[in-house]
Amino acid sequence: MGKIKRALGRGLGAILEDVESSYNKELEGGNAENLIIEIDVDKIEPNPYQPRSNFDKEALRELSDSIARHGLIQPIIVIQKDDSYVLIAGERRLRATKLLGERKIKAVVADIKSQNLRELALIENIQREDLNPIELAKSYKELIGEYSITQEELADIIKKSRVQITNTLRLLSLCDEVQDAVSADKISQGHAKVIVGLEKADQILALNTILGQRLSVRDTENLVKKLKDKTKPRDKKSRGGFENFRPELLKLKSKLDKFGKISIKDRKISIEFNEILQISEFLKRIG
Repeated sequence: MGKIKRALGRGLGAILEDVESSYNKELEGGNAENLIIEIDVDKIEPNPYQPRSNFDKEALRELSDSIARHGLIQPIIVIQKDDSYVLIAGERRLRATKLLGERKIKAVVADIKSQNLRELALIENIQREDLNPIELAKSYKELIGEYSITQEELADIIKKSRVQITNTLRLLSLCDEVQDAVSADKISQGHAKVIVGLEKADQILALNTILGQRLSVRDTENLVKKLKDKTKPRDKKSRGGFENFRPELLKLKSKLDKFGKISIKDRKISIEFNEILQISEFLKRIG
């Protein structure tokens, strides 16, 4: 476990520093031409364990403009896979280059084993990128599953509180519609946390109400409370009321016993008469 935690704790930055260091040695040896090459953008596959799926379009356009003016200063990092490449670092740079319509991009082909790809992508993004809450939750879940660590151990590794880890992971219990709304920044993580635990139909109702009425998190808390109250069994309330009725019903039963067979059910009392005289006597008493 200690070895795993140390490996995770180093993160992508440290691993890539090792790779960069080895490249610097080759640069010093005059082998620069072997380090940075131009490769076809169409031959680059995304890292299959890359948790990020949403990229800010405006930020990409700005980066694209910068590359158009100044060129790509920092090459992307890939590893070779048969006749193609797998991207390790630099997805924003790759996307921005594609926006320019460029067919090739500067790249460094790193000597990193493919089994490290998951750790590289997850740790890089958790530690330095602004993943949306759902992407972050998926990254947490994958790290916990991949390395068989607890939430507390993960919290220690990435310097977050265990409560933060738990609350983020709970977002994955939300229905797809709510998760999509969080990913698209239509509702905040605060809104989403309040909705966790509701039935799917109530989650969607809450989501539509938040969006339609622009509810604050506090307003959403009040809404969820009403939704939960609605789903509580009503018989508890009824029984509570019946307990208040019971003493008086028992008193009434004791006075009616002489007229026939008395039975009590919830708030109802019934009399079963054995003969007509009992009815007549009863009517006289209440008349």
